[in-house]
Amino acid sequence: MNTSTLRLLADVRSAKAGGEQAMAARQRARLSELVAWARTRSPYHQHLYRELPATVADLGLLPPTSKRELMAAFDDWVTDRAVTLAQARAFADDPARIGQPFAGRYTLSTTSGTTGTHGIFLQDARATAVTSAMLARMLVGWLSVRDVARIARGGARMALVIPEGGHFASTVAAARLRGRSRVAAFSVHQPLADLVAELNAFRPAVLAPYASIGALLAGEAEAGRLHVNPALVMLTAEGLPVGEYARITAALGAKVRTSYACNECPFLSYGCSRSWMHLNADWAILEPVDEQYRPVAPGEPSHTVLLTNLANHVQPILRYDLGDSVLLRPDPCPCGNPGPAVRVQGRAADLLTFPGPGPAGEQAPVTLAPLPLATLLEAVPDLELFQIVHTAPTVLRIRLHPAPGSDHETLWRQVEARMRDLLFRHGLGHVRLERGSEPIQHSAGGKVRAVIPLPATGMGPAGSGRP
Repeated sequence: MNTSTLRLLADVRSAKAGGEQAMAARQRARLSELVAWARTRSPYHQHLYRELPATVADLGLLPPTSKRELMAAFDDWVTDRAVTLAQARAFADDPARIGQPFAGRYTLSTTSGTTGTHGIFLQDARATAVTSAMLARMLVGWLSVRDVARIARGGARMALVIPEGGHFASTVAAARLRGRSRVAAFSVHQPLADLVAELNAFRPAVLAPYASIGALLAGEAEAGRLHVNPALVMLTAEGLPVGEYARITAALGAKVRTSYACNECPFLSYGCSRSWMHLNADWAILEPVDEQYRPVAPGEPSHTVLLTNLANHVQPILRYDLGDSVLLRPDPCPCGNPGPAVRVQGRAADLLTFPGPGPAGEQAPVTLAPLPLATLLEAVPDLELFQIVHTAPTVLRIRLHPAPGSDHETLWRQVEARMRDLLFRHGLGHVRLERGSEPIQHSAGGKVRAVIPLPATGMGPAGSGRP
């Protein structure tokens, strides 16, 4: 471990020990440094900030930005003048390069495009180091000495349950390429029975699935099919009903914790024992705002949030509209963490349950998490946005928003083929696919709920145009 990493880890510990004031002081200094850097090195920000004072102390003076705007101005946005969008897209489109550094020095990840624009994001060396330091802070906050000992006794094996391929998995692939056999990735696209068998064979001490997959695995443990004994279950990407966390804890016999982050800021927050997400406020800023980007009072749900990543200098993220609705806790969290605490309103994991095959559904019902369906279509070329709606027990209706100039019929055939293959692998060949002609529905924050489950009443979702 080099000197700069040790210094960063020491600072992370000191900031948390110093409480809210220590974090705020670091936040102010790093914001000033980032704004000055962006104005000097990013032509996009030079133009955006051209009428601002030479020194900006008030974050609210900075104009908000969005993924659509930044991706459209990618070549002028990045501060490394040797990097271009064409190069980044070519790299992202090549599965053989997953786990490799982009341009020899950056970690590249891609977003799912829930606001209608697919994003390509880079992390420089400092941002990567900060992400590692925040991971250490998170684990120290989560794990007791007994937990650490239990993980060690379990061989320190970590199982990540993630989509196949994609540059969001690059750090996992990189670890595997370096021969870290204790870290293994398992595909969410395979049938649940196969996933359970693989996890039983691997016996992870730490299990890191998406939240909806965690709920399914808890059901498998309750049914006596999953035989793992993890010390820690790290749920990511989605929200669950509060009672589900207790169920997963009991079913898997593990400490369950969550995190709220994004490609734009992988170290944004981590969950506490009281089910709040604590922001790493020394390195990130999250502003709950209304439709006009005005601050929303603590305790009130926001229309969206503006994100500022203070660690990344190659792609300055300053007051970036993330599209999520959050509620900021108005008082100190009883857990004792000094970081601001939020609950995310705009992410939910809803399972899709289909009757078993046969004329009367004689076989057991089949349940799918939304993630395998959504990630399957995110990789389809020329598909800017989609929405999968469970409109009837054995019907999925798919709304598509193709890229300009694309062949709509070819695009639908690609989507249909991918969906039918996945459904067949899960024993759901009897599920019918419909091509929706109605517009895709957006949330109040502008995001798209990629998968909408069948309501408990069996009626179609409001606005679906279907019974």
